[in-house]
Amino acid sequence: QLQLVESGGGLVQPGGSLRLSCAASGFTLAYYGIGWFRQAPGKEREGVSCISRGDGVGSDGTIYYADSVKGRLTISRDNAKNTMYLQMNNLKPEDTAIYYCTATFHGGPCRLRKETMWNYWGQGTQVTVSS
Repeated sequence: QLQLVESGGGLVQPGGSLRLSCAASGFTLAYYGIGWFRQAPGKEREGVSCISRGDGVGSDGTIYYADSVKGRLTISRDNAKNTMYLQMNNLKPEDTAIYYCTATFHGGPCRLRKETMWNYWGQGTQVTVSS
């Protein structure tokens, strides 16, 4: 069964940090482009960051970040653990959302505004930034 499972969400004060994890099972993440999306209350889901599928197994292609998170959030993966991460620093109240990890077998640049290119989704983990 192909599955993505997020963890690491929670409540954090403004300026704080969290690291989200997303473990893949049933498929090898190294062969896929990966990404993180989020959905805030009352808003549409939006792309946060993604790593394009690389040319070689286990290699990364271009990395993209939404302008609102540049310099604060960092996407990464550990192929040996079949897991992707989202390190979030200097968190702001507007970062409050449900965060979803996703993976795509499509090649070429990953797209933060094209949800249809993403094939597998996690169930989401809540991140709340509040004092």
